[in-house]
Amino acid sequence: MVDNISSWGENETKMFYDLTPDKILNAVESGGYRCTGRCFALNSMENRVYEIEILLEDASARPGAWDSFRVAKFYRPARWTKEQITEEHEFLLRLQDCDIPVVAPLPFADGSTLKEIPESKILYAIFPKVGGRCLAHDELDDQQLAQLGRLIARIHNVGAVTSATERILLSPATYIEANLNYLLNEHCLPPELEDTYEQTVSQLLAAIKPLYPQHNFIATHGDFHLGNILWGQNGPLVVDFDDMVRAPAIQDLWLLLNGRREENEQKLQLIINAYEQMRAFDQNTLNLIEPLRTMRLVHFSAWIARRWKDPAFSRAFPYFGTARYWQEQIADLREQLALLN
Repeated sequence: MVDNISSWGENETKMFYDLTPDKILNAVESGGYRCTGRCFALNSMENRVYEIEILLEDASARPGAWDSFRVAKFYRPARWTKEQITEEHEFLLRLQDCDIPVVAPLPFADGSTLKEIPESKILYAIFPKVGGRCLAHDELDDQQLAQLGRLIARIHNVGAVTSATERILLSPATYIEANLNYLLNEHCLPPELEDTYEQTVSQLLAAIKPLYPQHNFIATHGDFHLGNILWGQNGPLVVDFDDMVRAPAIQDLWLLLNGRREENEQKLQLIINAYEQMRAFDQNTLNLIEPLRTMRLVHFSAWIARRWKDPAFSRAFPYFGTARYWQEQIADLREQLALLN
């Protein structure tokens, strides 16, 4: 069972300098596909994801809109282990077998869903290309919110019987303590702000620990926000289980809210009422929303710090590490502390 910081990979996860276009296409073809040579990079910070055009076996067939394309996902080296990614894939395949709308990896010729580029040891998988678009919070109506509530419950029914022992346990130890230690040990903050940040996070940790449960963790999506839900003609389709964690069920509900709980109480209860049509929900865990938000704030800063040598991160977060960035983080965390107290 993996509960500690090692599940986030090495202190400095490796980058993708060895991932050249020829190796991308060779990897896809070694999985049993014939590529046309057309390859487009898709938006992804953590991994490298490409849309690949392939040649279909039956040239006389009338392909669907996306049949001539596959999505190749190359996992960031030294982040997840092979066993952890395999558990993600197994979870997706179980969900797919239960007719739950997720995008699961396609099997290679040997039946596996995960391969490795021999020279660089980069792990990769092939997914079907799917259509749909992400909706904004103000576009979702009550019927769509109810759909999401039932969908999450169905995912959790499978997650509750999925052990996922290699996936990280979302807890104050993994999301606050380990990340705080990393930020301090690597001197990621300006010296004049280190003590203030450490004291604020330590106070938050002391407030959260007594509130956080010690049991009832299930396999969850882990990052269930609207950007990971595609809406098509048949309704919602859930993508990107890369942050799959063992967590309380509320982890997959609170990110759907646009702001604080008190500002979204009606929407939240609508989602929960729909959820309870498929699965029981513990209303007491609503008290975990602000602790989980706090844990995400600390984790987010450490996530950027661990990836800072990757040029994609320095471009995306140009003022990370500045005094301004950390002052804003401290202000946000103090607001969380006031709410928790």
